Amino acid sequence: MKPLCFLFILLMSATGFAANLSPAEAQRVGRMVWKNECAGTVEGLVSWNKGEEFPSLGIGHFIWYPTNKRGPFDESFPRLVVLFAERGLKPPAWARGAAPWQTSAEMARDPARVKELRGFLSQPKAIEVQTEFLIQRLDAALPKMLEVAPASSRSRVRKNFERLSATPAGIFALIDYVNFKGEGILPTERYKGEGWGLLQVLEGMRGDGDAVREFSDSAKQVLARRVRNSPPERGEGRWLPGWQARVGRY
Repeated sequence: MKPLCFLFILLMSATGFAANLSPAEAQRVGRMVWKNECAGTVEGLVSWNKGEEFPSLGIGHFIWYPTNKRGPFDESFPRLVVLFAERGLKPPAWARGAAPWQTSAEMARDPARVKELRGFLSQPKAIEVQTEFLIQRLDAALPKMLEVAPASSRSRVRKNFERLSATPAGIFALIDYVNFKGEGILPTERYKGEGWGLLQVLEGMRGDGDAVREFSDSAKQVLARRVRNSPPERGEGRWLPGWQARVGRY
């Protein structure tokens, strides 16, 4: 089956705003997220960022916690593995549980498994399934956000989500950001009681201009607030220029 035909079937099974994407647009979204997360490289498909407690995998740098470790951020790689199986793909058997490495140093000492996983994740069909996974997350995001949003902001959140979902550029911004910083609904994803996810960005939009530009400006403000509120020992200020450059490209 040709890649475009395969992806068309995947998109036809979607039920939300992201189903408005054509197969070619969906492929472009996947490539752009891959570029944003790891410069579009195969090496970046399995990495462990300095200062983080987990490896990041795939085109969306999906989080995978090591054995007996959990953190405040949403773990997404195990759910992606389930989708791989549903689509008939077989990742390495050892990739179907918790991450086998406790530290980045351990991962560096295990080049055979790193190479095996990169090889699997870089297969064209695996890239397509990862793109589908990104699209599914956006399709599920709006009801989750509306459930936890204050009553006073629900209408604004929905309106801004719908404004963005009306164009491919807006859909890409939504898909990229929800994968990048989450929906903004988890109590654990807060500093000083303030979140930095998609919900908070939609709440911060003015609603009276170009939707994508408003989204980008709001995202910059939300990310700057996250850094201001973050624990000093995390040193998150070193990431802010790259984060803001990323959302500035929307």
